[in-house]
Amino acid sequence: MLKIAWSPVYCHPLPANHRFPMEKYNLLPQQLRYEGLAGDANFFEPEPLTEALILRTHDPVYWQKLNMLSLDRQEERRTGFPLSRKLIEREIIIARGTLDCTRYALEYGVSFNIAGGTHHAFADRGEGFCLLNDIAIAANYLLDEGLARQILVVDLDVHQGNGTASLFAREPRVYTFSMHGARNYPMYKEQSDRDVPLPDGTTDATYLALLSEHLDELMEVVNPDFVFYQSGVDVLATDKLGKLGLSLQGSRDRDHMVFDACRRKGIPVTVVMGGGYSQQISHIVEAHANTYRIAAELFF
Repeated sequence: MLKIAWSPVYCHPLPANHRFPMEKYNLLPQQLRYEGLAGDANFFEPEPLTEALILRTHDPVYWQKLNMLSLDRQEERRTGFPLSRKLIEREIIIARGTLDCTRYALEYGVSFNIAGGTHHAFADRGEGFCLLNDIAIAANYLLDEGLARQILVVDLDVHQGNGTASLFAREPRVYTFSMHGARNYPMYKEQSDRDVPLPDGTTDATYLALLSEHLDELMEVVNPDFVFYQSGVDVLATDKLGKLGLSLQGSRDRDHMVFDACRRKGIPVTVVMGGGYSQQISHIVEAHANTYRIAAELFF
C-alpha cells in the first residue's frame, strides 16, 4: 500500500508577499485523489516529533532558540521564514512524517512525505527554508533502532544538500549523494560523499546520462539497504530559482531511474518533496504528481 504523510499544518499560511509556494501542499493531495492514485487509506497525519529525537540530530542550544522563538535577526533571516510558533509546529510534524515514512517503506517498499526534504538545516542552524533536517533525523532513527545498516541519500533537488552533507560528514553509515546546480544556492557548498555539480541550462539527455552513471555505481559501491530520495522539481526549465533545463518528461524519467534502481535491488525508499518554484503552480503539481505515478506503477 502506498503510504503518504500529510498534515494540515503543512499548509500554514505565510505572509502574502512570500515566494515559497505553500499551495502545492494542498493541491498535490487533491490531484492524487482525483486521479485515484490515493484515498483516505493512503494518507496518514503525523504526530509531533519528540524532543529526544530532535536532539539526537540537532544542537541543544539551537533547538532551545527555535523552541523559545529566540533566534536573532540574522539567524531568522538565514532561514528565509518569519519565525513563529506555527512554523516550529510545522517543522516538527514534517520531520515526524519522514521518520514514520521509513517504517512504511520497510513494509511496502516505498513511502512519501508530501512535505519534507529540509536538507539545508544544519545541526546548529537553519538555512534556506529549512529549520530541522528531516532526512537526518529519520536516518539517525533507522541506525539507532537497527533498522538499517547502510543508508544512501539521493538528493536530486537543484540545490546542494549542504546541511545533510555536514550532518553526516563523519558518519560512514550514511552516504550523501547530491546532484545539483553548480552556480545555485548555497553559495558555499559543503562536501557530500559524492557531489555532481551541473552547469546552468543542463538538459534532459546530459542530466539523465550522468544520473544513470552515478546511480548504478553507487548502488554497487555503497550497497545501501535503505534510500532517502529528495525529489525536488526545481530542476525544471520553468523553475524561477533552478537554472537547469529539464522538461517534465526528463524529471519523470529521473524519478523512474531512481525508483527502478531501488526496486530491482529490493531497497526500501522514502521520498521527500523538496523544492519547486515554477511560475505556474500547475507545473509544480504535475511534476510532483509524476513522482507518485511512477512509484505506483513500479511498486504496486
